[in-house]
Amino acid sequence: MQSNHPRRPRIPAGPRLTLIGLSLAGVAFMGLCSACSMQDAMCSGGEYPVASVGSPAGGACVSDKEEPPKGFVRYPKGKVPRHVDDTWDKYWQEHSLDADGNEVK
Repeated sequence: MQSNHPRRPRIPAGPRLTLIGLSLAGVAFMGLCSACSMQDAMCSGGEYPVASVGSPAGGACVSDKEEPPKGFVRYPKGKVPRHVDDTWDKYWQEHSLDADGNEVK
C-alpha cells in the first residue's frame, strides 16, 4: 500500500552529519557561555586584587606569587571583590583599610 504523502527529499550523509555536528557544537558552545560570568573580572588569572591603604578610591592587581606593594594591603578574607561592581567592589568604594588590613571606621 502506497502513502499519499509526498516523500521528503533525502539529504546525503555527508551534509547531514555536518548539520548534526554543527548543531551539537552550537549547543555545546551555548552551554559553555552560559556558565561564564558576564561581569568583568577585577584581575586576570594568576592575580589577586589589593586595596590602597587609607583610600576607598584605589586598588591594584598583584601576581599570586607576590606580596602587595608598599601602600597596598590584601582585602579581608571573605570580603574580596571578584568582579567590577559586585557587592564587595561597591562596598570598598565607600570603605577603606589601614596598613594592617583592618577596616577603618
